[in-house]
Amino acid sequence: MSKVIKGMIIEDIVDRLDGATDLLVVDSSALDANTQNSWRRSLQEKEISALSVRNTLARRALERVGVSGIDPVLEGPSTLVYGGQDIVALSKEITKWAKDIEKLHIKGGSVEGQSLDEAGVVALSKSPSREEILSKISGQILSPGANLSAAMLGIGGTLAGQIKQIADKDDAEGEAETA
Repeated sequence: MSKVIKGMIIEDIVDRLDGATDLLVVDSSALDANTQNSWRRSLQEKEISALSVRNTLARRALERVGVSGIDPVLEGPSTLVYGGQDIVALSKEITKWAKDIEKLHIKGGSVEGQSLDEAGVVALSKSPSREEILSKISGQILSPGANLSAAMLGIGGTLAGQIKQIADKDDAEGEAETA
């Protein structure tokens, strides 16, 4: 392959990655065509892309994008998997597929410049997602205000009940005097 063609392929890979710096690498070469198609279709529905590439071209393209530390996992047949909501959702999806399809092998990945091996990807898939973390944080931020308002409403409700009880008692005494 000439340098010009390699350069064009590298540019195409860079364009397809579209700035994705968090990605996983899997070996899907042992999958039959039907399984491969259903796997890729399922990933596309979740806005996840899978790109089978030559390792040397992938290394050059990933250097241009700014992904480092992924060289150890780019050995043998490689498919770059990227996209989705976030890297945790991506790792959960790929781990689920690796359990369902025995021939799909997770090789590793790169998250924020850190290289991951297969065990790291599996550990990442057990982490809470971005939405779960944001909901926990917002709950922790809102809980002091909710506790304060509940305390104030509790005291106010008790006071209102006592005032009503006194008013009812006065009304009952007034009715008794008139009768």
